[in-house]
Amino acid sequence: MSIFKKNKNNTAAKTSNTLEGSAICENMNFAASEAYKRLRTNILFSFADNSACRVVGVTSALRGEGKSITAINIAYTMALNGKKVLLIDADMRIPSISKKLELPKGTGLSNLLVGLDKVTETFQRYNCSKHDIGFDIIPAGDLPPNPAELLGSKRMASLLSSLKQHYDYIFVDLPPVCAVSDALIVSKVTDGMIVVVRQDYCRTDTLKDAVQQLEFAEANIIGFVYNGASDGSGSYGKYGKYGKYSKYSKYYSKYYGSDYKTPESYEKKESK
Repeated sequence: MSIFKKNKNNTAAKTSNTLEGSAICENMNFAASEAYKRLRTNILFSFADNSACRVVGVTSALRGEGKSITAINIAYTMALNGKKVLLIDADMRIPSISKKLELPKGTGLSNLLVGLDKVTETFQRYNCSKHDIGFDIIPAGDLPPNPAELLGSKRMASLLSSLKQHYDYIFVDLPPVCAVSDALIVSKVTDGMIVVVRQDYCRTDTLKDAVQQLEFAEANIIGFVYNGASDGSGSYGKYGKYGKYSKYSKYYSKYYGSDYKTPESYEKKESK
């Protein structure tokens, strides 16, 4: 993994090296642990005032690039630094935080945003087995038919404002930018956005489109995480040419009609 941060000239600067594997939290190997510590340092230096709680969104252009694991590991690494951390699974379409951390299913963000549950009823805790630290989690909750509307609601903004009184950092795991609009909507109530890019997985034009959409939404992109060293298994990784992206395609088509364009449809159009 590598972290690319924008400098004053709006260019990218490589500040860490690659790693293999994607173990979670205390199961990370030494190289992964050091890379996430460098990522933590870059995030800390991205904000001039470290006394205020910062809300940081984590997204990608496509699914399968490692955004959820990145969100989990940076929450863990920030907690190792003595920070009080909350991780929110705001991917209410295909949530994965609870599954990756082997937490029990329960109510979560969607239930909060429709007023069915109180915040204290949705919290879960991840405790590290090797260190006396941990961080809080708000899982995605029950899958709603209108995630974008819930994320763009006044209740979402009010919830984050309230939670900021109790934490140093809040990390929000968001769906891919090129799949649905959720990340663009939430970017308006975050202090910064991190974009995860997997090597040999996301095409340059797709990443460019994701960045342009974020910039159009006036999101504060604080950096890019370059994830997944090549293992020789093909230029698009073990999940096929578009990875698990097709799940988002099916979901989006189901709820928002046939106007949604998959990567395959763009490719066919370009070949004509």
